[in-house]
Amino acid sequence: MNLLIDIGNTNLRWTAHGSEAEWSVRIARHSGAIPLDLLAAWEAIPTPERVIVSHVGGPAVAEALERVTRALWRIEPEFVRVAPSAAGVCIAYEHPERFGVDRWLALIAAHAERRQATLILDAGSAATFDLLLADGRHLGGLILPGVEMMRTSLLMGTHIPRVEYEPTDVDWATDTTTAVAAGSLGAIAALASRLHDRLADAAGESPRFILTGGDAERVYPYLDRPSETIPDLVLRGLVSLSLD
Repeated sequence: MNLLIDIGNTNLRWTAHGSEAEWSVRIARHSGAIPLDLLAAWEAIPTPERVIVSHVGGPAVAEALERVTRALWRIEPEFVRVAPSAAGVCIAYEHPERFGVDRWLALIAAHAERRQATLILDAGSAATFDLLLADGRHLGGLILPGVEMMRTSLLMGTHIPRVEYEPTDVDWATDTTTAVAAGSLGAIAALASRLHDRLADAAGESPRFILTGGDAERVYPYLDRPSETIPDLVLRGLVSLSLD
């Protein structure tokens, strides 16, 4: 059994993976450390053969994870590093080390599951967009601030009060706080539509559209292209990479 871990800027997702292990993804806010309830959960599982990690959450949580895996199982976590070409995917970045490992693993997972042109929107602290052709060529991507970051940056420079509810599929708003909240979601969705259509032109086919990330459910009602939500896409990429 291997322990697979996806550490984002805010949340940590994990699951066991192996012939006798149940695929059950659990999520915890890490706040730069390993939460006590997560420690308790890991103490109850069998000792893994490997701990394989996708990590973009900063050095503090990485160091905390290393201390925990050594203490619990005397294992060093394996932090995955981006390669220019792996598992049939060739990334477009000239400097692979500048490409997020979570974005890379999402591409690998999508390509392993289906050889089809694919747009991936990861709606998290940042909203990242990546375009992949059916032959595994990554065309590149774009990045926007995520929903909360977009709203916060506007509210910090104004006297607009923060919205206390989540608007759903608002075409236009009739009050300012709703306009800010809906605008952040609409901006991400609008860029997704544009990239989806551009990818369709480049690929000569209607692309698959995958939505993932912690804010996927908030963004989904605003999308006007067919999409599917895969919350554990990065963890699936870890599986594909470890088997390659």
